Amino acid sequence: MTVFAVEYVYAADSSTVRDDHRPAHRAWLAGLADEGQLLTSGPYGDGAGALLIFKVQDETELNELLKQDPFAVAGAIAGIRTTEWTPVIGLLAAHAS
Repeated sequence: MTVFAVEYVYAADSSTVRDDHRPAHRAWLAGLADEGQLLTSGPYGDGAGALLIFKVQDETELNELLKQDPFAVAGAIAGIRTTEWTPVIGLLAAHAS
């Protein structure tokens, strides 16, 4: 399994769309957390985007998951940056092995 840091950049003027789809987005995230695929996530304080940490087989699986996000389906995400990440110290370090 591989850990990925995913950075969302929200589309300009998407706050209403995000408000409308937030319950479905959070339910989707909660399901992934329950399955162990999502380690943690949360929005940036300035509202410009979010950081999500996933543990999945590979980048192909990650990209398929991200397409299912209700925010993505609704067009609320302008950009996504994914980076393979290896936490070595702290709470998430145990999830990297």
